[in-house]
Amino acid sequence: MITSRAWAGQRYAVLGLARSGLATVRALAAAGAHVVAWDSDPQARERAAEIDGVVVHDPAALDLTGATLVVSPGVPLNTHPLAAQARAAGVPIIGDIELFAQARADLPPHKVVGITGTNGKSTTTALVHHILQTAGVPSLMGGNIGLPILAQEPLTPNDRGVGVYVLELSSYQIDLTRTLDCDVAVLTNITPDHLDRYDGFEAYAASKARLFEMQQTGLAVIAGDDEPTRQVLTALNARPSEPKALPWPDVEAGEERLVLRRAEPGRVWRVNTSELAGQGGWPALRGPHNRQNAALGIEACRLLGVSYADIDRGLESFAGLPHRMQRIATRNGVAFVDDSKATNPESTAPALGAFPRIHWIVGGQRKGDDLDACAPYLSNVAAAYTIGEAGALFADLLRGKVPVVEQAGTLARAVEHAAAAARPGDTVLLSPACASFDQFRDYEHRGQAFREAVEALP
Repeated sequence: MITSRAWAGQRYAVLGLARSGLATVRALAAAGAHVVAWDSDPQARERAAEIDGVVVHDPAALDLTGATLVVSPGVPLNTHPLAAQARAAGVPIIGDIELFAQARADLPPHKVVGITGTNGKSTTTALVHHILQTAGVPSLMGGNIGLPILAQEPLTPNDRGVGVYVLELSSYQIDLTRTLDCDVAVLTNITPDHLDRYDGFEAYAASKARLFEMQQTGLAVIAGDDEPTRQVLTALNARPSEPKALPWPDVEAGEERLVLRRAEPGRVWRVNTSELAGQGGWPALRGPHNRQNAALGIEACRLLGVSYADIDRGLESFAGLPHRMQRIATRNGVAFVDDSKATNPESTAPALGAFPRIHWIVGGQRKGDDLDACAPYLSNVAAAYTIGEAGALFADLLRGKVPVVEQAGTLARAVEHAAAAARPGDTVLLSPACASFDQFRDYEHRGQAFREAVEALP
């Protein structure tokens, strides 16, 4: 695991003991810190109690003066009483990514890529990691992608270069981070999401921008395809500093199709995603959103010194992410695609643009009152089957805009009815545009339920 000598003898209270929280407790304890751990789930508390040197106790009942509060990204800082208590007492509130930043001084020579944005950050993170692995560069994924970074073994350099930690970073994780200086920081896009945790959209966008404000000497790559990201780019280019950009290398012979023009000089660039060509050989990167993901991944890897040849091999062999436009079956000429990770309309829209004739399963715990982001691609929808809490609202929104709308209610019923109506060449697409918590544990559980419903078809 990753630890730091700086934690030894220090006091920490850890709130939230899921994957990243438990990994944090283990790392702090292994480093010789004094650790109090707590979770509302009794089973999580039992797991923490098995770790030597860890005291399981509700930190709300303790005097935290002189300690540091480490919270899970899932803890709402704007409403949780312990967060308010800590602020009132002047207690620092951080997360596991800040602990990783503190541990970097004890790690072998390495680089860090931080990737944030509303949509596309998981795919871009996995793509960068895959390209690095294809090129033989030591790399690890961590962060919001579901792999606790502190639980992993430190990377060691090899003859292809120093190790690279590729971190997917949510706004929640950035909120809990103070000193992460990424060698390469990437921004995919910013659209409304998680507004229950922020004082408006501007505050949410500002959270994303903090990843770049923490950079001291690193490079930034920004898609710039929406106004909020263009504002971040403009602000960063206005910062007083010498250009920190690596020079753009000459194009290697025969690899011109991977060239991306830089639209801005200096240390920050807007990646021109509209001119990315060559996607025919990249089977897991279909659709307009993946054009952006691929462009950002290419640029980030070039800034890390990866050759075009290695990038090309990585793009061609990339398998994509589970539950993100993942084809799970083809039955009677009908493709069944799991896009359960699309938890808002902005994330669903590109999936609707990727297939010509779709039976769309949509709904769940909604994050807003409209599907406006999906409107440009509704002409590809042959029928919509709404499910979950948002089912009635979405059915009303879609009637008259797609040929067939059915309020199916459950995922299993939607799969059954969509499969019966689809004809060869069609796609049955689960892309809910909603969170999953009304009917499922998480989007992964929802995706697995989709697979099981498809496998149960006669």
